[in-house]
Amino acid sequence: MQQRSVQVKEVKACHVASTHGYSLCQTPLAAPMGTVFHVKLSRPARRATLVVHVVGAAGWLGLTLGLLALALTAITTQSPAVVEAAVRSMKVFTDWLVIPLALITLLSGLPLSLGTPWGLAKHRWVYTKFWLTLATTAASAFALRPGVNDSAATVAAGNPITDPSGLIAGPIVSLSAYVFMTVISVLKPWGLTRRGRKQRERKQRGQQQRGQKEPGQKERGQKQRGSADEQRASTHKRVDDEDVRQTA
Repeated sequence: MQQRSVQVKEVKACHVASTHGYSLCQTPLAAPMGTVFHVKLSRPARRATLVVHVVGAAGWLGLTLGLLALALTAITTQSPAVVEAAVRSMKVFTDWLVIPLALITLLSGLPLSLGTPWGLAKHRWVYTKFWLTLATTAASAFALRPGVNDSAATVAAGNPITDPSGLIAGPIVSLSAYVFMTVISVLKPWGLTRRGRKQRERKQRGQQQRGQKEPGQKERGQKQRGSADEQRASTHKRVDDEDVRQTA
């Protein structure tokens, strides 16, 4: 009874903490399977994080489409002025927007996976999307941005672009990755990972064990009630016998 009251107090504390956008719960009742470190996002926090994640991902996808259009324009046009304008525009976008949008998408996706039953390494599509996002962020920082900067320096010096791969390869790879991640986010394919299957098996075993314990607990309770009834009956019998002897 005392342990149950402690659990109820902890659940109430978790409910109070959830009003501030998070819940740090150390009891099995407040930490459902799929969360990590017993951290579970409250509903308002989850919705706000989801909005930030979707906006960041959509902005990242739209920016990549714009970079691809500018790269194609710079490669196919015959006007040096248009080439310079397109490359300078790409430099502005890569310097100011690519990395922030990539980090917003990555950092908002982590609490959505860690703080919800989806988990980070429980479902294959979530795990794949995380590593693709991380790889694309690194490629944007260490491949796309330097390639655009080199092309911008070449154009600023008045020289033609001799190797267009520095402009076109990055946007094509990034766009392919973003479209693929969008598709798996909608379809959610492939099922559980090995870790997810192990967690599900542990949960099922725990449910089976609880189901097996309940009949045993009922039988013990019935036996205890039966013994208590027998004790009360014997006590009443002794009292009645004493009353009879005293009356006699």
